[in-house]
Amino acid sequence: MVQITADTSTMLTPRTGAELGVGIVPLHVTIAGKTYREMDEIFPPEFLRIIDEGNLPTSSQPSPADMEALFEKACARSPVLHISMADGLSGSYASACAMRENMPNKEYITVINSATLCGPHGVIVRKAHRLAREGLTVEEILEGIRPNLEGNKSFLIPQDFDYLRRGGRLSPAAARVGGLLRLVPLLTPGEGGRNLEKAGLCRNFTKAVEKCIESFRRMGVGPDHVITVSHADTFEQGRKAYAMLSDAFPGAAMELLDLTCAFITQGGPKCVAIQACLRV
Repeated sequence: MVQITADTSTMLTPRTGAELGVGIVPLHVTIAGKTYREMDEIFPPEFLRIIDEGNLPTSSQPSPADMEALFEKACARSPVLHISMADGLSGSYASACAMRENMPNKEYITVINSATLCGPHGVIVRKAHRLAREGLTVEEILEGIRPNLEGNKSFLIPQDFDYLRRGGRLSPAAARVGGLLRLVPLLTPGEGGRNLEKAGLCRNFTKAVEKCIESFRRMGVGPDHVITVSHADTFEQGRKAYAMLSDAFPGAAMELLDLTCAFITQGGPKCVAIQACLRV
């Protein structure tokens, strides 16, 4: 059976991945002078507490040692299909490709760029694992998940302008104006998922969610899709977005998730990610 591996962009922890039968390698976060494996050595509540103390985090790809251990364990049993988070938003894909080249049995390891992250990434990895359990080859699994790789859309709603300014993700002038006007930026991955681009500037959180709904309707979101709402310790807004999306797309599957430390690093405290992905 093909072994499916991925990173914590899937919203799976190494422990939950092992229970499912998927190898999960942690992304890394550095904060207050210490580096941690997210969802293994540090979890969002503690991470947010350290941010609240005035510390700014950074994130990075899995360590070479962790990648090597992941591939060695998976390859000991069968061929490996590693599904990395979006190239360009992280060095995870390049790191996995480099480690594959250094493995003695590299011909048994296939690395692909999911071009997505978070909710859709998890959906794709779980489908790949299901196809692997059905006995499909790597090539057949890749063909089976191709529609899922191509049929997804993601939005990020950051809400802490001061965090974005201090982290250098927003100019001081833009942060000051946005904060004064209480504007809510809406971001989306650019072409190929290599960066984040502005999708709009909304008057409030509700308007930002409505703009996501409009986009999902244009792409034909329906019963064949999963819609995920992921939040960074802002359950009430996450639940509000979840309810609005459930009403707009009654046939779609819905998931409400907690963002991991690496994505809190990018979007800041209280950010919300809204994503849609084919699930069939």
